[in-house]
Amino acid sequence: MCRILYARADTAFAIPQLLAPFAKLSQTSPEYQGHGWGCAWIENGRWRQYHDISPIWEDNLTRFGSTRLLLAHARSAFRDEGIIVENNMPFSDGESMFIFNGELRGVRVKSEGRIGAEKIYNYIRRFDRGDKCAATGKAVDIIKKRSTYVRAMNIILSDGEQSVLSTSYSENPGYFQMFEKRETGSHLVCSRPFPGETDWTPIENNTTIAL
Repeated sequence: MCRILYARADTAFAIPQLLAPFAKLSQTSPEYQGHGWGCAWIENGRWRQYHDISPIWEDNLTRFGSTRLLLAHARSAFRDEGIIVENNMPFSDGESMFIFNGELRGVRVKSEGRIGAEKIYNYIRRFDRGDKCAATGKAVDIIKKRSTYVRAMNIILSDGEQSVLSTSYSENPGYFQMFEKRETGSHLVCSRPFPGETDWTPIENNTTIAL
């Protein structure tokens, strides 16, 4: 399954400084994370995006500047299918950005999208009345009830002002548990602690919170 990263800071940080350890994390993952990658960041008050079909660890990460908010996603395609750059996250509706890590089986909800992650994103959007945390929590609860099995469902959604994390998994916490790192003026959330770092805190399973 995929790897996801969220980073927010009160002052601008260099994007490559976070993408580099995220790339290393993805490259050394026990599951292959090389089916392309993407990121989104706020620049001059607007979202910017980048997607590439190559593995993140093979890309030139020095191309990126600085930001106060970053989302990144390294893809592991389900059953090695649909490996095209259009399926790489973050997904966007022009207002919010969405990244996902997980696997669901027997999902009985109607939603549009090329792949499962995009269908989940569009389903969450149905419930958005301005409170993205409430919308995400409601959609996730329904999806869980209408799925045969949720191996994992880790979601990060942001519109630049509101950001939300929802994390759920039924197996393998060593792979699917999310972690966070808080320092004065900054907050990181990632699929795993960055390589060589020990000051990350595990996030409790079955949690939906505003970031």
